[in-house]
Amino acid sequence: MAARQGQAGSGMQEAHRTQIVLAALGVGLEQTMQHVLREAPDFADFEDWIVRTAGAPDAATVARIQALVDGGPPPDALRELHARIEAMPPVLDAADLAHWDTHGYVVVRQAVPAADSAAAAQVVWDAVNATPDDPESWYPHAPRNIMLQLFQHPAFEKNRRSLRIHKAFAQLWGTADLWRSTDRCGFNVPERPGHAYGAQGLHWDVSLAQPIPFCTQGILYLTDTPPEQGALTVVPGFHRTVGDWLARLPPGADPRRQDFQALGATPVGAGAGDLVIWHQALPHGASPNRGTRPRLVQYINMFPAEVATHDTWL
Repeated sequence: MAARQGQAGSGMQEAHRTQIVLAALGVGLEQTMQHVLREAPDFADFEDWIVRTAGAPDAATVARIQALVDGGPPPDALRELHARIEAMPPVLDAADLAHWDTHGYVVVRQAVPAADSAAAAQVVWDAVNATPDDPESWYPHAPRNIMLQLFQHPAFEKNRRSLRIHKAFAQLWGTADLWRSTDRCGFNVPERPGHAYGAQGLHWDVSLAQPIPFCTQGILYLTDTPPEQGALTVVPGFHRTVGDWLARLPPGADPRRQDFQALGATPVGAGAGDLVIWHQALPHGASPNRGTRPRLVQYINMFPAEVATHDTWL
């Protein structure tokens, strides 16, 4: 839409805005990139693909995207939602917020009801043609990198629209005026001979140019996930020390190829329906599943339209 009106910009902030619009339209970044690279559609074909993939956006979504592009006020329905979120009792208490400040992550307990996490889990099970009580069914269609390109389903969308999740992110960002991500899911099976863990190790999804700006990332456990069951792993507190750590690295050392386990990497176990939110400055990643059940997750994040970014990638 911005390109059509000659308002498209460049740099990381424009990339962020593009991701916001795609997410608001209900399509994931990965699936969009795959489609564009494979089909090279013109703009009309691209619009048709979005509608076929995610359905036609409702009037409120269109109005909000238009306001983002034009710089106008958000629609009334959105302002009412934001007021409702602001008026909600806190989801994160003082101890949660202190934990966030110190460790850079927090667990939002019962972020979605048990029925909603179970419904989303069933979509994942169906996608990999597996059943919870048949371990032999877990492996034939399990992705080697644990990521499933699953984005569109009412169960996923219901979780993304959780008011409790919105409130937790609003507390961390200091505003309820946030956009939802449309992210994929994950299916991480227990390791066994012939099926070793194949996902990316601990990493950052952001430039290491200093200072790393505040931004959140999030993962919703769809089933109970103890620490040994491939849980999200982070280096607690690293958002406070990453600058000093980078300065101490030997000349020429690649900061992305260091021993993060030696820095205190910690798996974060939690229950079905719990959401883990972490600061983007923390090295993070899934972990080898040495439990007895697969790890099923849905990635969920929220963020404002304007975020601090670095255009230099380090």
